[in-house]
Amino acid sequence: MSITHSANLVTEPVTETADPSQTGAHLVALTNLCKASADTLRLLVLRVLRTDSFGVSELCAIFDIRQPALSHHLKVLANAGLVAARREANSIFYRRSELGQNTHLEALQNSLFDTVDKIDLPPDIEGRLAGLQRQREENSANFFRDNAHKFHEQQDLIASYHQYADVVLQVLKDTPLKQHSTAVEVGPGDGSFLLELAPLFDRVVALDNAPGMLERARGKTSAAGLNNIEFILDDTRSSNLKKFQADCVVMNMVLHHTPDPGDVLQDVASCLAPGGVVLVTDLCNHDQGWARENCGDLWLGLDPQNLAQWAAEAGLEELAGIYLAQRNGFKVQVRLFGRA
Repeated sequence: MSITHSANLVTEPVTETADPSQTGAHLVALTNLCKASADTLRLLVLRVLRTDSFGVSELCAIFDIRQPALSHHLKVLANAGLVAARREANSIFYRRSELGQNTHLEALQNSLFDTVDKIDLPPDIEGRLAGLQRQREENSANFFRDNAHKFHEQQDLIASYHQYADVVLQVLKDTPLKQHSTAVEVGPGDGSFLLELAPLFDRVVALDNAPGMLERARGKTSAAGLNNIEFILDDTRSSNLKKFQADCVVMNMVLHHTPDPGDVLQDVASCLAPGGVVLVTDLCNHDQGWARENCGDLWLGLDPQNLAQWAAEAGLEELAGIYLAQRNGFKVQVRLFGRA
């Protein structure tokens, strides 16, 4: 009797505070995470997905592996909550799940990601990854080269300039900048927003890697009699950009056309003056795959959390965020970032 009574004293508190089914679920989640991380290829996949998302065919090319084998590894990673999948038209794109699906494993997942991110990719994988990024960049540049004359027509398929321009301008005017010396607009399109920036700043720099678009912007601002705008044919990796101490960098509907939005944010953050801001307008993530062919999009919009994460990695913190719903179902995000 005494032995049975003693056992009851020990076990009763446990049954009151612990749910066996929950404990089992935690163990399964931990087992899945450990299993997913116990493979070299899967760790390299997580490393490649650090700041980008890739389609299955792209990952097959990067790792030189057949799709059935890769799909198995991606399924293991997904079951562990380490990657998330998103369908874009007929393709499935994978990205890292920066926020763990299991909060009790979040510290372990973050530690895994931090460790993986310190790994140097093997030269062959690094080379194929760089080749893929160059191809993405070339595809986007070719689109704008071939379709500069149809800019408004293509842009209006999703979100026309006039649907967000007033909000972007108001956010800029409401921002308490220390000074209004220099503004940089990356990808100014046909120059419409340059007309708004020029009266607000002493000097405006228009940076674009598409000659046709830059000429359209130059023509529009010249016709308006503006003489404080400098035009540079290049991208954000340009050494010219590093020379500026910009009080404001504006990117309207640009990042979803770039191979690596995180790198672009790193580039523009490096040219900010003290107290400077980065104003980003872009589409929220969507599933309209036709936008790739018709509008030259490399990303089908940007996940707001991903954009915030890329900004944080560039040393920026969010100062304001506005989301605009469109009648066609798309949603536009207007985000203001400053130095953390």
